[in-house]
Amino acid sequence: MTKLSTLCYIEKDGKYLMLHRTMKENDINKDKWIGVGGHFEQDESPEECLLREVKEETGYTLTSYKFRGLVTFVSGDGITEYMSLFTADGFEGEQITCNEGELAWVDIKEVRKLNLWEGDKIFLRLLEEGRDFFSLKLVYDGHDRLRSAALNGVPMELCGNC
Repeated sequence: MTKLSTLCYIEKDGKYLMLHRTMKENDINKDKWIGVGGHFEQDESPEECLLREVKEETGYTLTSYKFRGLVTFVSGDGITEYMSLFTADGFEGEQITCNEGELAWVDIKEVRKLNLWEGDKIFLRLLEEGRDFFSLKLVYDGHDRLRSAALNGVPMELCGNC
């Protein structure tokens, strides 16, 4: 099975808006911290999905954002997800309560200390390094363990805490 999704790290004052996923039943991201985003609806482009998902989860309308990469997640249990990764530094509106968990502004230097997926630590590091655009493939074992990673087609050494 193939899925398409978006993920966005909204930045303000050296912080990312993070979502602590605590409220959805049977949530693969249960208790993890992630950016905001979600799955494509019929006929949506990555940008349309991004704008809709950010509005639904945060109440914000993005005014400045950048497509940063394509992340291929191989779950290990028959699902491959292609995630369009964005960062945003402009938005307007009032923050709302998210029905998927708690939203919190977290210092960018502290984000990788949160309960994250192993692969998220890799692409967060790539964003910190200022990579313009990248393709990252993350292969999991069907559970929470990252088995391999490749950046722009080249295998990467796994670093545990990246």
